[in-house]
Amino acid sequence: MKLHNIFLTIGCAAMLASCSDSFLENRPQGSLSDGNMSSVENVNLLINSAYAALYGFTNEQTDPWIRPTTNWSYGEVRADNAYKGGGGEGDVWDVHAMETAQIQSNNGNLDGKWYNLYSLISRCNNALNTLETFTTTELPERDIRIAEMRVIRAHFYFELVRLFNKIPVVDGVSTAEHINVPNDAYTRDQHLARIANEFLEAAKVLPDRQGEIGRVNGNIARAYAAKVKLYQAYVQDETTHAVTGVNKSLLQEVVTLIDGLQGYDLLADFQQLDLVQYENGVESVWAVQHSMNDGSIDAGRTNMSNLLNSPAGSSPYGGDGFFLPSQDLINAYQTDENGLPVFDYQSRPDYAWVTYTPEEDKIELSNTTPTVDPRLDFVVGRPTITYKTWKETPCLIWVRDFGTYGYNCAKRFWVSPESSDMYQGWPWGQSQLNWQIIRYADLLLYKAEALIEIGDANGLETARQLINRVRQRAANSEFVKDFYDNSKDAANYKIGLYPAAGWSQEYARQALRTEMRLEKALEGERFFDLVRWGIAKDVMNKYFEAEKDHRIYYDIASFETGEEYFPIPVNQYNFSLGKYTQNPGYPAFK
Repeated sequence: MKLHNIFLTIGCAAMLASCSDSFLENRPQGSLSDGNMSSVENVNLLINSAYAALYGFTNEQTDPWIRPTTNWSYGEVRADNAYKGGGGEGDVWDVHAMETAQIQSNNGNLDGKWYNLYSLISRCNNALNTLETFTTTELPERDIRIAEMRVIRAHFYFELVRLFNKIPVVDGVSTAEHINVPNDAYTRDQHLARIANEFLEAAKVLPDRQGEIGRVNGNIARAYAAKVKLYQAYVQDETTHAVTGVNKSLLQEVVTLIDGLQGYDLLADFQQLDLVQYENGVESVWAVQHSMNDGSIDAGRTNMSNLLNSPAGSSPYGGDGFFLPSQDLINAYQTDENGLPVFDYQSRPDYAWVTYTPEEDKIELSNTTPTVDPRLDFVVGRPTITYKTWKETPCLIWVRDFGTYGYNCAKRFWVSPESSDMYQGWPWGQSQLNWQIIRYADLLLYKAEALIEIGDANGLETARQLINRVRQRAANSEFVKDFYDNSKDAANYKIGLYPAAGWSQEYARQALRTEMRLEKALEGERFFDLVRWGIAKDVMNKYFEAEKDHRIYYDIASFETGEEYFPIPVNQYNFSLGKYTQNPGYPAFK
């Protein structure tokens, strides 16, 4: 059991507090009503409820794995990094529609996500409204707790803006009046400015560090403000969502905010990111705190957003096999003679293409001689390749519907099957591994991105060094070994550092965007990156073209201008009694 963390499972409607360790040792006692909110104990239950919102449950038991807080469906399956997986195209069809860019406003997954996020914002507002009734004499930490709630609420609003663009702001509005709040009172730029300001105002109050692991602090608020300002710096056309320019003043603020953060570093080995003992280490800026065997139901407060995604087939996880890395992602890890990424990888044959002969029960990989970035086998579970520290078999057919999706599964976010940190039984493959909302590698790459777009010579050189720092960590990591001969690497790994020669702004931009993909693969950010850079349509249509010979369901896929954001769900339009306006790119409400 983890000590001194701040996480819990809590029912949305009942506002029940239940958690492990430290100041969150309260057990469920009943519901909190308007008539019993005046005690410090009860206001702390509301605060705990807001923290529990990071876990993703509202009042529907299936929430986190169908509408994940990790954004595996919204940020990766919707992009070029992953297939939906599972039992075929019709298994959770709403996510299949995201994968193939066939999204309509009646997609139930989107309606549920919208509802969930506003339910979670409501928890923060309930806590804030009650905190405002206290004095600092009654509750000495009042102002700090208010700032914490503002940060968590701003996190959920940022998610809403990235997903839906046109959203209502319901702060200070009673639940009964939500129906009267329009969704077009703010532009995207105004939303992002408002959210960044929330983080910065909270940072003025919060201490840089807090005594309890997982509690929001000033560094978290400033780091998140830097991320939001990076998005805001890319000026978008409100109709087409095309990037029409960059705001260099905002980019400089990104650099300044990140430069002001102290006490963080990269973990020594990339694979430590998936080891419980390192999860609150030097690379973790803000993480959702998970726990196991803590007295709550099932395995504990594990990452239920990943419940559907544990490897399936003959794997020791025995899961549902959703969220599978794409062949395009695998191909992108190829490197040249200097160990640098191959930017035109789509013109090359598929790397390590898998062929299975059922009659002989034989799996073969073709085209395995090219060199590859070692992060490939830190991220992807490839057939015949060693899977973490599992010694019984290599990764084999660990995919549920390999006829549709191929044979590769994910390695990220799972502990090794024999680890004592993995829960045995249902929920399959669960562990107490935290989910990192922001890690230090993100900040290094955000700063590099800002400096590249600012474009001066000194900044470009600093960006090169920052990107190389991330790559050097990968190079220093322990490479995956051949399952049958531990003296050999499992592939021809080669990763190099970018030289100063030829480091122009355009080349640096391409290097940064590639590095962001390789370092952050499957972390739920890829699609949002593509939209921020204004290249989603081009990248996705090239991806569909490259993949459709192998994934025939992509034959109908086509990404159109305006689809950078999801449509406003029709149920929400009906809820607003016709007040909401639809995003450009989708049929207007009638």
